[in-house]
Amino acid sequence: MNWRAYIHTDPAILGGKPIIKGTRLSVELLLDRLANGWTEQMIFDSYPNLPAEALKAVYGFMLDTIKDDVFQIQPSVRQAS
Repeated sequence: MNWRAYIHTDPAILGGKPIIKGTRLSVELLLDRLANGWTEQMIFDSYPNLPAEALKAVYGFMLDTIKDDVFQIQPSVRQAS
């Protein structure tokens, strides 16, 4: 997947966040929707001009963004009741 065909940044749009070309839909917005339980179909229903390949590009972009980095995830701290 060549995500660069679908995603770019422009300092004049959403402060330079990665967006789907030709839209104001940010990668962050789409990932937020998915993380909060939206299905891909719900995204396409809500944004009918979004090509299916653009959503695949979001996944490719995120993979390329994190694949060579090492992350240390801290255990969550539970608050006492």
